[in-house]
Amino acid sequence: MKNKWAAFSLLATTQFVLILDSTIVGIAMPHMGRELGMNAQDLSWTTTAYSLVFGGLLLLGGRLSDYVGRRRIFIAGMLLFGAVSLIGGVAASGGPLIAVRAVQGLASALVAPAGMSLVMTIFKGDPALNKAMGLWGAVGGMGASAGLVLGGLLTDWFGWRSVFLVNAPIGLGVAALALVLLPAARSAERARGFDVTGAVTSTAGLGLLIYALVDAAEAGWTSARTLGVGALAIALIVAFLAVEHRSANPLVPLNVFRRRTLRAGNVIMFLVAMAMQPVAFLLSLYTQLVLGYSATLSGLATLAIPATIALTASFLGGRVLTRYGLRTTAAAGMAFILVGAALYLRVGVQGDYLLVLLPSELLTGFGFGLLIGAVTVAATSDASPEESGMVSGLFNVTTQVGISVGIAVLVAIAAGVAGGSPAPEALVSGYRMAFLGSTVLSAIGLVAALTMLPRPARDREPVAVSA
Repeated sequence: MKNKWAAFSLLATTQFVLILDSTIVGIAMPHMGRELGMNAQDLSWTTTAYSLVFGGLLLLGGRLSDYVGRRRIFIAGMLLFGAVSLIGGVAASGGPLIAVRAVQGLASALVAPAGMSLVMTIFKGDPALNKAMGLWGAVGGMGASAGLVLGGLLTDWFGWRSVFLVNAPIGLGVAALALVLLPAARSAERARGFDVTGAVTSTAGLGLLIYALVDAAEAGWTSARTLGVGALAIALIVAFLAVEHRSANPLVPLNVFRRRTLRAGNVIMFLVAMAMQPVAFLLSLYTQLVLGYSATLSGLATLAIPATIALTASFLGGRVLTRYGLRTTAAAGMAFILVGAALYLRVGVQGDYLLVLLPSELLTGFGFGLLIGAVTVAATSDASPEESGMVSGLFNVTTQVGISVGIAVLVAIAAGVAGGSPAPEALVSGYRMAFLGSTVLSAIGLVAALTMLPRPARDREPVAVSA
């Protein structure tokens, strides 16, 4: 199609906004709580509600984009995102605000896989795919960076409601431009029917699994509620697998996991999401509770991670991937992440930002900037046009579940070691143990990159062909 890069720019801008929105809302939470009378547990549900619905519906959203049409689902998701954000901006109590975040999760579950599959469709057979995937990872980093800064500025200048209201014109504008710039790609899936049972069991199973993981960090891994919800989630996921095995048109054909690069890309992304996403959360706690930073200064202190991701993915990731292939690029990225994660073990009560935190942030950001394009291509490049929504949805599910598992596990480790003590020394001991867990996960990710992805001589040609 003509104007590929114009279409990509629109899709990348949307990805930027979705990532930005999550960090903006996080920065504005204390102000929301004070005005709406929400305590810490209530505020946590503004994040939990989003992740539950987003993670639970990603597979369904990806398959719907294949079945109904990628542009249609993309536009519907953006209109919903803008409309419900407007409601959030005028919310008078915590309940409606949490409901708004849940519906934002639904909208994002429609937009995210449809957007990625549209990128795959637009650049199918084009050598520029590697560059596009590198830039796709970069805009995520830039969105996170911008959210940390813009969240504070919008909240301070215009109030917390502005972080929701700003999405309304963006959703409407993107939807209008999508009609002009994006291809109206159709799939053969419409003629083959839709796997309703698989959609229900996967959505319920993934949603309950994420809830159980989030709840475990609060109530404990052995609480009756966590165990009960977890058991139900596993039962539904097993039922989903059984349904997919028998279905004539499954939501996720189980034979896709026989594809080596797809399997490797999802495994590596799960591990790196599990290892790295909790680091940002833990650094926010460390800088504020131990080092005494303000919320704004804490956000600025972690800005080097997403900024380095964005710069590396934009200017280097795609080039390295094209020249050296999947395995070498992914392994190099994981190696930098591993070293950076290990350096976080140096944190202390009197931690120095320039000497302790900044080197670790630069190394992990650089590594992730190299890695993201490679694992995205690995997880999606073998997909046929009819499968692009499904595999992009699967990749997003892998990421979301990895984030949820990582936060639940590593935050629980930190809290357990600290033993509930607010003393800086106890908190630092807990953070160090959590950072050790992140380091171990990064090491496993490096081993996975070296053993699961094909050797460089064999993976260059598939990348070039699918690109």
